Amino acid sequence: MDPDTAFDAISNSRRRRVILSLSRTSGEITAGDLAIEIAAIENEIDPSQVGSDERTSVYISLTQSHLDTLDEAGAIDYDSRSKTVAATDATEPLAEYIRRLQTTCYKPDSEADA
Repeated sequence: MDPDTAFDAISNSRRRRVILSLSRTSGEITAGDLAIEIAAIENEIDPSQVGSDERTSVYISLTQSHLDTLDEAGAIDYDSRSKTVAATDATEPLAEYIRRLQTTCYKPDSEADA
């Protein structure tokens, strides 16, 4: 994967969350399950607390945009018919890069104010 493709693939927070989720998952995951996981993260709630509106909003953006973008880049394997997603050989290297960026760039609120 060339750098421009990789940077485009991880330029969106939802796409980064998809990659990180798949790096922790063995096998396929449904777009619906991804939507619940991402909605929970975005709303800072337990996945069991995700409501229909929150899930639907994330699901639509994943299936109409983000999953296709990641699939075309080779970052994931997305089957639009079955709405399932799986990791590719590029998923874990991208996930590791995202984790390194988060660790390097993240400053807790208490440090940022100092």
